[in-house]
Amino acid sequence: MKTTSVESVLAKVPEATMGFWLVKIAATTLGETAGDAVSMSLHLGYLAATGVFAALFAALVFAQMRAMRFHPALYWSTIIATTTVGTTLADFADRSLGIGYAGGTSLLLALLGASLLLWQRSTGSVAVGSVQSGKAEVFYWVTIMFSQTLGTALGDWSADTAGLGYQGAAVVFGSALAVVALLYWRTAASRTALFWAAFILTRPLGAVLGISSTSRSPPAGSSSAGSRLRPCCSGAW
Repeated sequence: MKTTSVESVLAKVPEATMGFWLVKIAATTLGETAGDAVSMSLHLGYLAATGVFAALFAALVFAQMRAMRFHPALYWSTIIATTTVGTTLADFADRSLGIGYAGGTSLLLALLGASLLLWQRSTGSVAVGSVQSGKAEVFYWVTIMFSQTLGTALGDWSADTAGLGYQGAAVVFGSALAVVALLYWRTAASRTALFWAAFILTRPLGAVLGISSTSRSPPAGSSSAGSRLRPCCSGAW
């Protein structure tokens, strides 16, 4: 999926080429693993881990906004930061707040929708190619952070509550991405809408791939997705 325009060339964000999406999936898988490593392996809990990653995210966004042109290393570092903070923030909402996967997904979907609506009303466009001003860049990164967080919650809900497991969820999200790609190539559907749909869907795909590659086998009698429940949950606050 590729979006080409004069604006996208001038903007400080990359064009949505096939390479972009492949790196995006890899970055989300890495971010999922890193988020789990800090909150679970280091026993910091979800709230403290979210604070750590939120500070890193804010610092990288500040550097990204001060940059005069597109810097691949800086951009993708910021993407990974949104993924790590999204992982721990979604886990905090789902588990520590006690609203569950469905509640967390609904809450984050509402936050993402609100971010896109405010962005549209404030700048007149949510197209990636229009990210050329400081205001648009702030909305861009906030929207990405919410989409990454939503993707984590959606991946958890699909693998656990819906009973798909990691492999089943990966097939579902991979298939959904294939449908988005087909719509891009075969229809005149809004490129902006398709971009954000693909951006959201690559997050749970990367999440379930990351979880399945690092999680131990679940004990007998438990679901495969259930093994994602971290032992640090009781100390998440």
